[in-house]
Amino acid sequence: MRRVSSQAVALFKINVLYHGVSYPNCTLGKWHARSRNYVSESEVCKLESVPLDFGDYHPLKPITVTESKTKKMNRKGSTSSTSSSSSSSMMDPLSSVLDGTDPLSLFAAAADPVTTTDSTRKKRDKDDSSAVGSDFEPWSSKRGDILARYTTTEKLSIVSGKTTTTGSAVSEKVRTRLEELDDLEEGSQKELLNLTQQDYMNRIEELNQSLKDAWSSDQKVKALKIVIQCSKLLSDTTVIQFYPSKFVLITDILDTFGKLVYERILSMCVENRVSLPDNFSPESVNDTAKETCLNWFFKIASIRELIPRLYPCQVRLSEGISECLPRLTSMIRGIGDPLVAVYARAYLCRVGMEVAPQLKESLNKNFFDFLLTFKQIHGDTVQNQLVVQCVEIPLYLTLYSPAIDWILQCIAYRAPEVLLTEMMERCKKLGNNALLLNSVMSAFRAEFIAARSMDFIGMIKECDESGFPKHLLFRSLGLNLALADPPESDRLQILNEAWKVITKLKNPQVSYCPFCLPSESVFRKREVNTVLADVIKHMTPDRAFEDAYPQLQSIIQKVITYIHDFSLLFSVEKFLPFLDMFQKENVRVEVCKCIMESFIKHQQESTKDPVILNALLHICKTMHDSVNALTLEDEKRMLAALINGFIKMVSFGRDFEQQLSFYVEARSMFCNLEPVLVQLIHSVNQLAMETRKVMRGNHSRKTAAFVRACVAFCFITIPSLNSIFTRLNLYLHSGQVALANQCLSQADAFFKAAVSLVPEVPKMISVDGKMRPSDAFLLEFLCNFFSTLLVVPDHPEQGVLFLVRGLLNVIQDYTWEDNSDDKVRIYTNVLHLLSAMAQEAYIYRVDKVDSNDSLYGGDSKFLAEINKLCETVIAQILDHLKTLGKEETLKRQSQLALYFFNTILAHGDLRNNKLNQLSVNLWNLAQKHGFADTKTMVKTLEYIKRRSKQPEMSHFTDLALRLPLQSRT
Repeated sequence: MRRVSSQAVALFKINVLYHGVSYPNCTLGKWHARSRNYVSESEVCKLESVPLDFGDYHPLKPITVTESKTKKMNRKGSTSSTSSSSSSSMMDPLSSVLDGTDPLSLFAAAADPVTTTDSTRKKRDKDDSSAVGSDFEPWSSKRGDILARYTTTEKLSIVSGKTTTTGSAVSEKVRTRLEELDDLEEGSQKELLNLTQQDYMNRIEELNQSLKDAWSSDQKVKALKIVIQCSKLLSDTTVIQFYPSKFVLITDILDTFGKLVYERILSMCVENRVSLPDNFSPESVNDTAKETCLNWFFKIASIRELIPRLYPCQVRLSEGISECLPRLTSMIRGIGDPLVAVYARAYLCRVGMEVAPQLKESLNKNFFDFLLTFKQIHGDTVQNQLVVQCVEIPLYLTLYSPAIDWILQCIAYRAPEVLLTEMMERCKKLGNNALLLNSVMSAFRAEFIAARSMDFIGMIKECDESGFPKHLLFRSLGLNLALADPPESDRLQILNEAWKVITKLKNPQVSYCPFCLPSESVFRKREVNTVLADVIKHMTPDRAFEDAYPQLQSIIQKVITYIHDFSLLFSVEKFLPFLDMFQKENVRVEVCKCIMESFIKHQQESTKDPVILNALLHICKTMHDSVNALTLEDEKRMLAALINGFIKMVSFGRDFEQQLSFYVEARSMFCNLEPVLVQLIHSVNQLAMETRKVMRGNHSRKTAAFVRACVAFCFITIPSLNSIFTRLNLYLHSGQVALANQCLSQADAFFKAAVSLVPEVPKMISVDGKMRPSDAFLLEFLCNFFSTLLVVPDHPEQGVLFLVRGLLNVIQDYTWEDNSDDKVRIYTNVLHLLSAMAQEAYIYRVDKVDSNDSLYGGDSKFLAEINKLCETVIAQILDHLKTLGKEETLKRQSQLALYFFNTILAHGDLRNNKLNQLSVNLWNLAQKHGFADTKTMVKTLEYIKRRSKQPEMSHFTDLALRLPLQSRT
C-alpha cells in the first residue's frame, strides 16, 4: 500500500485567498478529533418518558356511538331524554367536526329497512328475482369459443334471395316500399361465391358496417334489407360444420340492428327533454313511438319466408313481450331443419333473458318443443344431408351443443330443484341421448349434478359410444365434481364405477381427465397411482401424449390442488413417470413451475425428506436447464424465485455439514442463474452465523474449521457473479460474517477483494432496464464499508490502518463524474471514520474480536497516523472546494462548505485554534455568494448556542460569536 509521503504532506499545506475567504495552514497538528463518551451521549439523547394515566379511557379503545331515546311529555309539558351511557367518554370525531351530523349515520338511517315501506320492499324483491345478476354467464363469453371451435376449410357463399309480400289489398305507397325490399341486385350473388372462411367473416363484418352506415345516413330501408339478407343466410346449412360460427356472426348484425331500432324508438319517447325511467311501461310511451314501432313490425311481418321474418322480430322491445315470446316460440315450429330451429330457439331465449328474464314459461316451452322435434335428427332428410356433406353423426351432434347449452343455462338460472328434476326426467325418457345429457351436465348447477352423480354415471353407461363420444360425458361430469363434492358415502363408489368405464375407452385424448380423483376424500396414494398408471397406459402407445398436453397438465393441476403432502405425492410410484411424458420442453417447464409454486405455497415447514429433495432437485434442474441465451430476463427471475423458494425450505436441523453439502450440490446444479447463487451465498453465511449461535461464539476446533469452509464457499462463489455491486455487497457481507466468527485473515481477504474491485465499477449501470450513473450506488457501498472498517483490527504485518489507506488510494485514483461531489462526500465520511477510530473506546465492537482501540490503547503514534490521514483528507476536500469557484458551481460550493462545517462541528475538537478558524472560514464561504439555506444555518447556529451552555462545551460560546449570519440580498 502507498503511504503518505512528506511531499504529499507539504502539498497539503495550503494557504490561499479565495473570494475573500482564507483557508488556514494545513499543518500536521491541525486536526484533533473531539473525545466522545458514547454512553453519556446516549443517555442525553434519550427521549424523556412521562407516565400516562388514562383512567378508564384507553386511546386504542373503539369509540361507541350511542343513540338517544326521548321520553314522553311530563305533566309540565317539558321533555327529558336519557341516553345509554357509553363506556368511553370520548366525543365522536365526526360529530365534533360536522356539528353533530354524521353523514354515514344519515345515509344508514335513510337506507334502514325498518323505514322502508312495504310496497317499496316488495318492488325491490321482485326486481331482484327477475333481474339477471352477475352470476349469469353472458353470451359474449361463449362467442369466442364457438368461433374458435367450429371452423371449416370448405368454400362458403352468401346468396341473396327474393323476398315477396303477401296480400293484394295494400296501398300503393306500402307496395312501393315493399318492392324496394325485394329489389336485391343480381350481381351480388356472383361476387359472394366460393369464399374462404376468413373471406366470409370479413364480408359479414362489412355488412355489419354497411348496416351502421345506412342507418346513420337515414337509409332505413337499406338497413332493413341488409338485415333480411343476413337472416336468410341462417337457413343455409350447405357447410353444416360451420353453422354455429355462422350463427354467431349473423346474430351480431341482428344485435346491432335491434339496438339501433330500440334507441331510435326510445329517443322518440323523450318529451320536454325528460327521459323515461329504466323500467318504463308501454303506457309511458307516446303515440309517435308506438306508431313507429308498429311500422317496423308490419314491415317485417310482410315477409313471406319464415326465417327472415322471424329473426328481425326479436328486437329488444319490451312492449307486449309477454304475448310476443309465446307467439315467436310457436312460429319456430315451422322451421324444418332441426339444427336451424334449435339455434333460432337459442336466439329467442337470449333475447328473452335480456328483456324479460322473469318470463320463465317461454324458456321452458322452447326446450320442451325441442325435445318433441328431436327425433328429426334421425330422420331421412337429415341423414341424407350428412351423407352428402360427408359428416359423421357424432360430429353433427356436437353442432347442437352451443344452442342446447344456452337454452338449458337460461332455464336453470335460479330455477327451483323441482324444475331441474323435471328437465332431467324428460331427458331420461328420450333414452340413450348423450347429447342432451352432456348439455344438462354443462348447464345445471354443479351442486345439483354432484348430488345425483350415481344417477348420471348410470345414464352415461347406457349411452351408445357411436352416437356421442362417451369421454365427453365423463369430462362434463368430472368438471361438475371438481366444483362440488358428491355425497361422502358415494365418493369412492363414484370413482370406482366411473373408472370401470373410463379404462375401457379407446379415445386417447383423455378428455375424461377432469373426472380423475374428483374429491379430496378419495385422494389416497393407491387411487392416485391407479389413475396415473392408467393414463400412462393409454397415452404411451404411438406417443399419443404429444397431442394431449393440455389434458395431462390438467391432471397434474388437479393432483397438486388436493395433495399438499409432497412426501406422499413423490412416493407415488407413477408420478415421476407421468412427468416424463411431457417431452416438449416448454410444456415440461410449465408443469415443473406449477409443481414448485404449489410446494412454495403449501409447504409450511422446512424439510429434509430425501424423497422430496431428490424429486424437487430434479424438477428445479429441469427448469434451470431450460435457460439459454434467448430466455427473457423476466422468465429467469421467475425461475430463480421458484428455485430460491425451494432452497429456503431445505433444512437439516443441527446437521450443519449436511446442510453445507446440499448448498454445494445446488451450486453445481444451478450455476446459470445468478439470483440462485446469491441466495446460496446468503444461506451459507446464515449457516455460519447459526453455528456461531449454537457455540455461543466459542468455536471448537471442529466448528472453527466448519465456518472457515463456509467462508471459503462464499469466497469461491462470489467472483462468478456478473453484477459488480452484487459482488461488492457480498464481499462486505461475507467479510462481516467471517469477522464475527473470528476468521480474521479470511475477513481481510474479503475486504481486500472489495477494495480491489472498486476501480472496476463502471460509470453507468443498468437499473430496471435504464442506464444510470453508478456514483450514488458506490457512495452507499463505501459508507457501509467505512462502518465495518471501524471494528476491523490491523493486520500485524500490514501496518497501521492498511485497509483504510488502500481504500483511500483507490478513491483517489477513481475517475469521478465532473459534475459530481460524491468524492468529497466520501472523504467527509472518511473523517467520520477516522474520528471514531481516535476514541479510547469505540461505539460498537464485534464480540471476541479485539479492534484497534484494544490493540493500540490510545497510543500517541497511532493517533498521529490518524491525524495525518485526516489532514490528507481535509486537503483534498479544500482543494475540491477551490475548484468549485466557477460561476456555475457556486451553489454546490456553498452546500459542500456547510456540509463540511457540520462534519467538523460534530467530530472535530474546536478548542484547537486552527480547526476553529477553519470552521469559521467554511461558515463564511457557505453564505458568501448568497446560495446558503438561511433556515438551515439559523438552526445550526441555534444548536451551537444550546451546546455552549453545557460545561464541557463552553468554547462554543466564542464560536457562536464568530459566526455571522448574513441575510440574502
